[in-house]
Amino acid sequence: MTAGTPEGPSEGTSARADLRGTVERFWATAEARDWAAFAETLAEDVMYELPQTRERIRGRERYVEFNREYPGDWHARIERIVTEPRRPGQPGQPGQPGQVVSWTHVTVGLEEMHAISFFTVDEDGRIAAITDFWPEPYEPPAGREHLVERY
Repeated sequence: MTAGTPEGPSEGTSARADLRGTVERFWATAEARDWAAFAETLAEDVMYELPQTRERIRGRERYVEFNREYPGDWHARIERIVTEPRRPGQPGQPGQPGQVVSWTHVTVGLEEMHAISFFTVDEDGRIAAITDFWPEPYEPPAGREHLVERY
C-alpha cells in the first residue's frame, strides 16, 4: 500500500521516500563537490561497478577519490528516480535491501550524456552498491523510418 493514512504516510511510502532521499543526497552532494557529505551517503564497503568497461571500485575512500579526481567540470541533473523499498525477511532469513534506479543527464563542458545508475541501499540507509551504465547515442538502423518519430 502506498497511499498514506490520515496520520501520515504508510510504511511503503516512507521507505521509498527514505531511499529516494538517499539517492537525491548522493547526486546533490556530488554536484556540490561536498565530498564529506557525499561520503556520508555511502556504506564503508560500497561496491561500484561499470559493466561496460568491466571496472570495479571497492570501498568508500576509493570511490569518493574516483569522483573527486574525475576529469572535467562535470554536472549531473536527475531526470528520474524509481525506488523499490526494502522487504523484511522471514524469521531466520535476511530481508532484501532497498533498490533505487536513477536516470541522470550529465554534462562535461559541451558534451552531454545520460547515465542509468542502480543503487542498493543497506539497512543503515547508506548506499552499499552502485552499478552505472553510460549508454552511447547512435543512429537507428535503416528500414524503420516509417514507424518512428525522431526527436
